[in-house]
Amino acid sequence: MVILIGNQKGGAGKSTLTLLFANYLATIRKRRVTVLDMDYQQSIASKSEKAKILENQPDYEVIPSDLKHFPMLLNVLNKNKGEIVLIDLPGKMDDDGLIPVFLAGDMILCPFNYDEFSVDSTLLFAMVARKINNHAPFIFIPNRIKNTVKYETRLEVEKVLQRFGVITPGIADRVDFQRISTVHTPLILLPVILPILDLVYEAYLLKEEQP
Repeated sequence: MVILIGNQKGGAGKSTLTLLFANYLATIRKRRVTVLDMDYQQSIASKSEKAKILENQPDYEVIPSDLKHFPMLLNVLNKNKGEIVLIDLPGKMDDDGLIPVFLAGDMILCPFNYDEFSVDSTLLFAMVARKINNHAPFIFIPNRIKNTVKYETRLEVEKVLQRFGVITPGIADRVDFQRISTVHTPLILLPVILPILDLVYEAYLLKEEQP
């Protein structure tokens, strides 16, 4: 199963969400996971290398990759029965190399914030992704939600996004998210993220579980 994590807006939290979901799948759900880091900053690949230097072996493989190598990688990964491939997408949508990546997606996760710039980028990402792939479940995850901020356009934003997919409950903004690595999700974050990750897993991935 190929799961795409993306948004055109930088800072939306897609690399963090990729790490959270990879750690969750590997450690809590005991699934076989591979992460393809296609983001230009390669932050997940850097964290993985740092973990190895510190002699902490991640529970899953992180492969730094670019778009041109994707078809070859997918052919190899598809031979691994029960494998879940998480792809941290590039932040820009102006590369035709993204087309086979979007076509391969069995599910699309899109973290976003309710501010104006994030919503515009999120809508653009959703429109492009949906035009290429109209069969994969599209799941919007409100991210870095500040409890002290009143999001006046929230209902209007959700009404528009629901044309493309479903919206999960939001993930509150916590400084502890900066401490996530390829070998560790801080325990203090589990009550924050488990309800959302459980919801996604049980609704869309449970049937894929291998005996």
